[in-house]
Amino acid sequence: MSRRKRTALQRAAIFEAHGGRCHICGGKIGVGEAWQLDHIVAYNLTRDDSDENLSPAHVKCHREKTRQDTADAAKAKRVSAKHKGAHRHRARRGIPYRKFDGSAVWPE
Repeated sequence: MSRRKRTALQRAAIFEAHGGRCHICGGKIGVGEAWQLDHIVAYNLTRDDSDENLSPAHVKCHREKTRQDTADAAKAKRVSAKHKGAHRHRARRGIPYRKFDGSAVWPE
């Protein structure tokens, strides 16, 4: 399922529904100021592309949130793979573990 393109009227309706405020920083989006539609809950986690999951955001705020969302989604994939047993453990033979005080403990 791909993301839907929103018409200018649909974007305006979402903008008005949120009072013309960036949902990330809470700041007012000024007239003529660039803004983007942002998924409140990351699309790559939920695949929810409904209008209820969209909100206006400043371009800079959206960029930073997307960066964090991407990192969170990658971690969720790693945790899921590990939970399902797909995680490969590397052998640590011959490599000592380090304690907090810096001393080495050799594996058996």
